[in-house]
Amino acid sequence: MGKVLPEFILYVADQARAREFYATVLAREPVLDVPGMTEFDLGGALLGLMPATDIVALLGGAVQPGERQRCEVYLRRPDAAEALARAASAGGRVVSGLAPRPWGETAGYALDPDGHVLAVALPGC
Repeated sequence: MGKVLPEFILYVADQARAREFYATVLAREPVLDVPGMTEFDLGGALLGLMPATDIVALLGGAVQPGERQRCEVYLRRPDAAEALARAASAGGRVVSGLAPRPWGETAGYALDPDGHVLAVALPGC
């Protein structure tokens, strides 16, 4: 059996737009990009992007994206400042710049085009 990676999936309004946003922020191409799912290898976990309409159909309407669903993508990257700048240039909105945080890390926050929270922190701080 191969290595099993945890995967976190964000429901998005436009898969192509979300793919371009995360490809720009992460400065890498997805490892999977097919209709209904895009995946990025985060080095130990996968980030999946699924069209919101697909999850509604898959679960028979039992889940409606945006209802009580909150997820934060928290990335530790040596290029944290550049990643935040790329997020802004790719259509995201920086809501808090890179700064020391009470838990001892230096992190900044942006919203992706679907309103998901994206945090980028310097590693080892």
